[in-house]
Amino acid sequence: MPRIVIAECKQEVSTFNPTSSCFEDFRIVRGEQLLSHHRKVREEVGGALSVFDADSSVKLAPTFGASANTSGGVLTAESFKRLCDDFAKCLQQAKDSGPVDAAYFSLHGAMQAASEDDPEGALLEIARGILGESIPFVVSLDLHGVLTDKMLRLSDAVVAFHTYPHVDFFETGVRAARLLMKILAEGARPVTARVKIPVLARGDEMITETGLIRECIQVAKEIESTKGGLGASVMWGNPFTDVPELRSNCIVVMDGDEEGAKQKATDIARIFWKHHQKMQVPLTSLSDSIRIAAEIPEGTVVLMDAADATSSGASGDSNAIIREVVKQCYRGRVLAPIVDPAAVQQAFKAGVGAMIQTKVGGAVDSARFQPLEIVARVRLLSDGKFFSESFGWPWDSGDTAVLEADNLTLVVGTRPVSLFDRSYFYANGQDPRRFNLVVVKSPHCEHHMFADWCAKLINVDAPGSTSANVKSLGHKKCSHPMFPLDVVREFEPVADVFRRS
Repeated sequence: MPRIVIAECKQEVSTFNPTSSCFEDFRIVRGEQLLSHHRKVREEVGGALSVFDADSSVKLAPTFGASANTSGGVLTAESFKRLCDDFAKCLQQAKDSGPVDAAYFSLHGAMQAASEDDPEGALLEIARGILGESIPFVVSLDLHGVLTDKMLRLSDAVVAFHTYPHVDFFETGVRAARLLMKILAEGARPVTARVKIPVLARGDEMITETGLIRECIQVAKEIESTKGGLGASVMWGNPFTDVPELRSNCIVVMDGDEEGAKQKATDIARIFWKHHQKMQVPLTSLSDSIRIAAEIPEGTVVLMDAADATSSGASGDSNAIIREVVKQCYRGRVLAPIVDPAAVQQAFKAGVGAMIQTKVGGAVDSARFQPLEIVARVRLLSDGKFFSESFGWPWDSGDTAVLEADNLTLVVGTRPVSLFDRSYFYANGQDPRRFNLVVVKSPHCEHHMFADWCAKLINVDAPGSTSANVKSLGHKKCSHPMFPLDVVREFEPVADVFRRS
């Protein structure tokens, strides 16, 4: 009866967000709580459990689960140490209670700590030190993860998402668990080929259903469907996590077939490179965005403010678009989210229906955004607890206020929350379809959220710590040359091989 350790630690970070993340930003579950939580939500661990639970020969050893409530800035050194210590303690308890035959780790890949540029690699190193060198480790990752040499050396195989926007959390866990069971039950011998690609990719061509990247993803899926194909993924990293091994990667895991893995990884990399110059999003200036919106006679215009995307690690307190709305005297009805704890506190003190004079924006990223003074009526107050429209996950924006200032309706939260669907608006009584202009702080949402019904969608070149204009961010650690930070004239794919047995 194989005994499998299960552990989780996930966060996505923007190096360029001036506010640090901390231990308290994580949802922490331990032991059996890890199982009970994930059997109710369709995330990676839940997918893995669906495979393990179906096999009566498997015994589970749940250990530690940490998942950030939303993306954020670099994790403090003290907080990362607390995560590592907790992680290590739980793994040691699992080992002390009986033999361990294998381990599944649900990680993200785009963490960064003040003390560590490769947190996931550090966690796997801790795990190897406790659980030993001989048992198989399989790791699931976000395709925006930063894939390091250490992570590949310490794991037997990695599996990454196949979809963007992400809708295959559960399915990725299933793929990882099935791979692990092939090692345990069928004697599979994973060999991984990884090709480094010097590209930081953004934009619509990265949408896996419709963009050019689907050519790479389709090949990866075909590899996984073959007899010897254990796994295949394309990871284009998180351009906002500025660490030495930031780049795009193609990975192929085959059962004992080193040459096949190298060839297939190289083939995918060539397809990726063929399209790399198109893997950037065309942006419209702030002033032109509002001018264009004003010219749309009817319907809803969506302004995508990916530069302040909280799900990518931004602070959420940008007022750049609403400031431009005011400057240009745009008269349509505007709906926008923003983080500003002081404004929320003032609204709660005044109460529903009261008029307040307050400031919004620049509460966190004060170097980029200056507070905007408004006179507003408090329309709604809430505790900020709600469930996401996309997956039913519990989210918490802290105390939240809806403020109406002339033609502006602002949903103001105490802390950032993911904004890749409409749930934040709905939870606070606002229907985006009833507005002329809606600010969406996400690089992409599933099509039915906005794109399928809005009159026009504009990608705005606004300031922010997750700007798609990656040249504006000021990378200091990632390697060079790197497109689009540099001119990369030639690329010849070379596959590195990783094998633990």
